[in-house]
Amino acid sequence: MTAESWLKAFTKRGTLAGAVLGNPSLLQIFPRKCQSSQRRSWNIAKWWVWTVLCCDLLAHHGTNCWTYHHSEKPMNWAKARKFCQENYTDLVAIQNKGEIEYLERTLPFSHTYYWIGIRKVGGIWTWVGTNKSLTKEAENWGDGEPNNKKSKEDCVEIYIRRTKDAGKWNDDSCYKQKRALCYTASCQPWSCGHHGECVETINNYTCNCDAGYYGPQCQFVIQCEPLEAPDLGSMDCSHPLGNFSFTSMCTFNCSMGTNLTGIEETTCGPFGNWSSQEPTCEVIQCEPLEAPDLGTMDCSHPLQNFSFTSTCIFDCSEGMELMGERKTICGSSGIWSSPSPKCQSE
Repeated sequence: MTAESWLKAFTKRGTLAGAVLGNPSLLQIFPRKCQSSQRRSWNIAKWWVWTVLCCDLLAHHGTNCWTYHHSEKPMNWAKARKFCQENYTDLVAIQNKGEIEYLERTLPFSHTYYWIGIRKVGGIWTWVGTNKSLTKEAENWGDGEPNNKKSKEDCVEIYIRRTKDAGKWNDDSCYKQKRALCYTASCQPWSCGHHGECVETINNYTCNCDAGYYGPQCQFVIQCEPLEAPDLGSMDCSHPLGNFSFTSMCTFNCSMGTNLTGIEETTCGPFGNWSSQEPTCEVIQCEPLEAPDLGTMDCSHPLQNFSFTSTCIFDCSEGMELMGERKTICGSSGIWSSPSPKCQSE
């Protein structure tokens, strides 16, 4: 299918492309970020229509395009931002080198250049759209900039198609007249499932997920290994975000006659690790007993030898008398209910 017949097909569908083809004045549409490759022989009007079609196709397939736009007339920085907010999303926030290269290729030259979404707030260079300070790593100043050369140069322009410092930034007075460089965001409040920061990229967006979440839209919760109650103990867990997942908390208790060894409580962290290892329940021990001289001892040990609930019964040989209690039990405090008896002659 030729490019012309493809455009006509979309005209019949009543798409945005059809509207453009039906109204030649709309062929002066501002540059779009989501462009497809096109034949160099196309004239500029067909190129813009191709761009519109690209966004239309992506929109029909569930992808939102982040688009660039600019004003035709120069204006001061405050009016430029108002223009962008009223017609699009805001003054553009330059994210990376790829975007600068794209703007260099697609924007027309303007001797006044373009305002972007950075200005001084409280003496700090700030991205106005997010109210975040400009980091050192994100700076893209031209040579010797910012220099506040004429004082009160509190706003930022970007050089497009300039011989020197193309694509770089310059601080300038906010009342200067420059074109507004705007964008329409692809990020929506729900883009990252309310569990991450949506970051605009060319043609799309990415999600920087909050701690404990992952996935293209931060839709998944980090999981920890399932836990089990210790032997001779119990476990009580709460799972706000799913069984044994991020923020899950488990508390351990030991049965009577046992001591907890380890930490009583553990929490599932953002990297899938528990804050502490599972504890164990150790049976309380009593002092080992021995049969009395000239006597016998018979013991039962339900848990462990000479431990909680162990029971010992004593007897003396014929002709000997038992002095003391015949039976003793290991208690929960680790003490026998009665001392070991002795055997004496009658």
